[in-house]
Amino acid sequence: MVKQTIQIFARVKPPVRKHQQGIYSIDEDEKLIPSLEIILPRDLADGFVNNKRESYKFKFQRIFDQDANQETIFENIAKPVAGSVLAGYNGTIFAYGQTGSGKTFTITGGAERYSDRGIIPRTLSYIFEQLQKDSSRMYTTHISYLEIYNECGYDLLDPRHEASSLDDLPKVTILEDPDQNIHLKNLTLHQATTEEEALNLLFLGDTNRMIAEVINFSLKEPGSATVRHRVAKTGVGEAKYINLSLHYLEQVIIALSEKHRSHIPYRNSMMTSVLRDSLGGNCMTTMIATLSLEKRNLDESISTCRFAQRVALIKNEAILNEEIDPRLVIKRLQKEIQELKDELAMVTGEQRTEALTEAELFQLEKLITSFLEDQDPESRLEVGADMRKVQHCFHHLKKLLNDKKILGNNTVSSESKDQDCQEPLKEEEYRKLRDILKQRDNEISILSEVRTNQRGRHVA
Repeated sequence: MVKQTIQIFARVKPPVRKHQQGIYSIDEDEKLIPSLEIILPRDLADGFVNNKRESYKFKFQRIFDQDANQETIFENIAKPVAGSVLAGYNGTIFAYGQTGSGKTFTITGGAERYSDRGIIPRTLSYIFEQLQKDSSRMYTTHISYLEIYNECGYDLLDPRHEASSLDDLPKVTILEDPDQNIHLKNLTLHQATTEEEALNLLFLGDTNRMIAEVINFSLKEPGSATVRHRVAKTGVGEAKYINLSLHYLEQVIIALSEKHRSHIPYRNSMMTSVLRDSLGGNCMTTMIATLSLEKRNLDESISTCRFAQRVALIKNEAILNEEIDPRLVIKRLQKEIQELKDELAMVTGEQRTEALTEAELFQLEKLITSFLEDQDPESRLEVGADMRKVQHCFHHLKKLLNDKKILGNNTVSSESKDQDCQEPLKEEEYRKLRDILKQRDNEISILSEVRTNQRGRHVA
């Protein structure tokens, strides 16, 4: 179990217009904890007496200024989370910020240049690169893509998406099991065996999202990695639903940051329900606060930073996800049951009468060959308690012995023509086979005597 608070990072978006000096500064204190200071310029309209607060300071794990590229963001923020996912933990990365602050660019990336790829495509590439390096394990990777729009969930990878509008698709609904685990009904999982297949699914989901003319909350699951980013504003008609979702998200954050709070209102919205594990649950979670620090956006940027400070107080407990493969358990139990049946058959004398299959015969003869070739004097021929297999081993050994004798006689006959090339026969191999046969004959005699005595007791 790994206990840690949610990691918070800040990313400053380059301004559309020329940067206004003095609006913010980035410092590191004596503890090497980066801090962002946002400075509010004085407004002359307020007169000579200005009692407004002039600066705000916020702390983050790291602050990425305007010149930070996509590779730097991935290496420092997303790569550690992806590494935890490959180790077996749940992972979440989500971006939070005002409209136009760079959430989509950070998470998904830009389409103009390859270097503008965002966290999701880079994470997919990194995961598949690591899986190819590890040939000792078997991995399966599935992708899903969820959009939350007007408090309804939609599967952006639904195969009917091209021929339907959003409203015609089946809604993704939330189900909760007795252990309070969240399950998303009607959200499809698509297996991706290569990086190309995964990126194609990402492109399909992004295309369907653009067709719907919304930029909302999305969910990406490369393997067990989960990368999510927040809903963005899409228009006047949808703004009230987005603001309501953010209101419920803030309620959850406030409740989690307060000590001794017994009830956390996850169920108030679909977004908070989906993020339940990511916020205060079983997950390694990271938040990126995207900031547009132009003068007209300072109020919302301060609000975003305040939200991030509350998020930083939330503690998650990430548990290593391990489970036993039921197929392997069933296979092992079936083998144990068969061995017990064979032993019971030997004790009771009720032997199985059906013939061994070709596969069973082949396996037995393969075991005999390995046994004879093994130079270890302590090696044993393990065929179980099935008398059919024991008898077949005797017959096969006898056949091998007879074939060896015939081959030996032919060799002697042919080599007598050339005395210089004659070699003495190896009696040691014959003696070994004879000892094995004698030992097995004794075992059969003992078993037969046991069986006779048991039958005699039954008759008496």
